[in-house]
Amino acid sequence: MSRAFTIAAKELRSYLVSPVAWVVATVFLLVTGLLFFNIVAWYSGQSFQMMQFPEAASQVNVNRMVFAPTFQNVAVTLLLLVPIVTMRLLAEEKRNRTCQLLLTSPVRLGEIVLGKFLAAFALLAGILLLTLYMPLLVWTYGTLDWGPIFSGYLGLVLLTAAFSALGLFASSLTENQIVAAVLTFGILLAFWIIGWGGQQGGSLAKVLEHLSIVTHLEGFLQGAVELKDVVYYLSVTAFGLFLTHRVLDSNRWR
Repeated sequence: MSRAFTIAAKELRSYLVSPVAWVVATVFLLVTGLLFFNIVAWYSGQSFQMMQFPEAASQVNVNRMVFAPTFQNVAVTLLLLVPIVTMRLLAEEKRNRTCQLLLTSPVRLGEIVLGKFLAAFALLAGILLLTLYMPLLVWTYGTLDWGPIFSGYLGLVLLTAAFSALGLFASSLTENQIVAAVLTFGILLAFWIIGWGGQQGGSLAKVLEHLSIVTHLEGFLQGAVELKDVVYYLSVTAFGLFLTHRVLDSNRWR
């Protein structure tokens, strides 16, 4: 396990000394910040209008009206940015012809996979936590229920782990980083929209809804942490790491 952390630390340093991490963090914070500002501006107008009617004032809820859509926007932004972070993890090793040296080193294959995953996940989770200024800003000037905030961030962290594992798998399939990014986006998008098929009804509706990565995020955004949703994200993460391990294992014997 210590070797996995060593690999993760090395990968994380390579991220931080390159412009990739800083560009991704800057774009992420700018996009999410702008969307958050627009939602807060809309909420201010809506709450002012609703306060004029006592029967409607009880419907004003900052968690439901501001942070639920904000977290959804953050998830969409991650859908676009995760491929940029994960595309280089193994594709670069293949392009530089260092992958075979890595696979024949004394380090176990599982430790390599875990180390690469932890580096990408730590970077993305760190960037994600920079958005904590949003609830802190609202809390400073008003009231806030922190329960749905914490559960929302837990859901986003689990989502980030699943995205990172799937991105690592896509990066293991090719030596071209652009191809790896496109493959990652395609895989993530498939998990994102697969639940739409369930809206049409039919015998597969429940299966498609269960496979949808968005369906399992909704509970977290509403303040409900259910075991089935946690297990789903952990299962997708483990599945992505398993597929990556199998791809690298097959490459080892070529």
